[in-house]
Amino acid sequence: MPLNDERPGSTSSGEEQGSDVDSSSERCDSMTSTSDLDCSRESFTSDCSSKHCTPSSSPPKTLKLDEVMESTRDMSNLSIAHEIIVNRNFHLEPDRLPQDSLWKIVRDNVHKAFWDILESELNDDPPEYGQAIRLLEEIREVLLSFLNPGANRMRTQITEVLNMDLIRQQADNDAVDIQGLASYIINTMGKLCAPVRDEDIQKLRESPDNTVTLFREIFRVLDLMKADVVNFTIDNLRPVLHRHGVEYERATFQSILDKTPSALENTTSWIKSALDELSTPNTKEQTDGQGKGKRLVPGPFQVLNVAFLRILTWDYDKSPLPETWMTDETRLREIQWQLQQCEAVNEVLLIIYSTIGGPIQGLPSLSDRLKRMISVLLDGMHRKDFNLEEALQSVSAQICCELNKSLTERSYPALSPALQATLTGQICSITQKDNPIRTLVEDRVQRFFTVLIWDPIPKVKLEHVPAGLTAIKPELALMGAQFISLVNYNKSVYGPFYADIIRKLMFSSSPPAANPPQDTAQDSVASN
Repeated sequence: MPLNDERPGSTSSGEEQGSDVDSSSERCDSMTSTSDLDCSRESFTSDCSSKHCTPSSSPPKTLKLDEVMESTRDMSNLSIAHEIIVNRNFHLEPDRLPQDSLWKIVRDNVHKAFWDILESELNDDPPEYGQAIRLLEEIREVLLSFLNPGANRMRTQITEVLNMDLIRQQADNDAVDIQGLASYIINTMGKLCAPVRDEDIQKLRESPDNTVTLFREIFRVLDLMKADVVNFTIDNLRPVLHRHGVEYERATFQSILDKTPSALENTTSWIKSALDELSTPNTKEQTDGQGKGKRLVPGPFQVLNVAFLRILTWDYDKSPLPETWMTDETRLREIQWQLQQCEAVNEVLLIIYSTIGGPIQGLPSLSDRLKRMISVLLDGMHRKDFNLEEALQSVSAQICCELNKSLTERSYPALSPALQATLTGQICSITQKDNPIRTLVEDRVQRFFTVLIWDPIPKVKLEHVPAGLTAIKPELALMGAQFISLVNYNKSVYGPFYADIIRKLMFSSSPPAANPPQDTAQDSVASN
């Protein structure tokens, strides 16, 4: 919090969201792609946890209400800390409800009733100060909350001027100087506020003599100042959390597991599905007689890499996200939405150039115009109420107009109606999941992210996109950097938990323990 002679600066969000994860990316390396089962099998099969592991035969634990509430608080703290670490633009703002929304109408009516009562009491003869005294007491507590522990002089002054016992005695004798107290409150706010609030303080000083209006504005500015203090504290905490974020998040999640051992249920199912996919017998080897009757056992890092790829295309409507990814759900959804749109844009561009051919080749300006046009028309395609077929019809019509314009300007014949109909049909067909162009693009995008996850230095591979994806290369590089940064930080925090789950799934029939082993080999899951 700010010292008495310091004033917290205002926060801003002018930086690009793509830079939010740079710091965590620099602190986390990519997982290696070598086969490591042989060298780590011994540690994965041994149970050397430094904590007590819940026996597999233990009955389900009945949670008490206070344990549930405590776990909820821990999860809230974990989410806030994680947001501060990975999002450098994170800051709090006072609530701004949508105009004409029901909540805003109800809140405004309640506030209006409160201030009407205050005005009615002050206009009585003699005036009634009960409501006003409660407001002054609340203002005093807010001002005191802005002070540092060592600000004794200011604290003493505030408590002496806003002495509630004295003010009540003055109210009994109709001798309360409301305007004088308001003037002192405004001057004190001016000493404690951030520079960005100077204009608001000046407006308070120039406010009309109406007491109710003045106090209403005082509370509005106090709400802004409270948000400033919180954001100032966040900015001071951010470097500390960057240094100790992994340990803090891991310890907090362990605390949640101690109270709710089933908190890894979805995570276990997620990893198990990746393990089952990798353990499927290879048909060719069975035909050749190699490994016949044997079950393929993948390495733990291989299992995790496949599991991380599944997060990229997660179906949120079919199953809940793994618990270890809940703090990143918003970011993961945004990456998935952007990726789906980029894939659709690339598919349309591939269809255009394969259908029209030579007359539009080698024209980067035309390609950029088409790309922007398609992106705008397909914006929001992730929404459930978005009609993709109708949007693609509009895309086709706009593309045909743009192509005809470009062709005629360069003395080429315009597209024939038959060719336009063919182009429209092919573009609209990408709504079908088995469309060959769609399948090709999705497979190559998956290959791009697979290379990033497996490569020990993924930054080197960000600019190396597979053939056919050049049109969306900048977007892929940005999304790849964001996703890999989230994956690396997630591995750093939850690596020991993943190691315990994989060990139990691979080498024992008992479920993973609530307390993950903390040995060196399992910590390597987080650091590699």
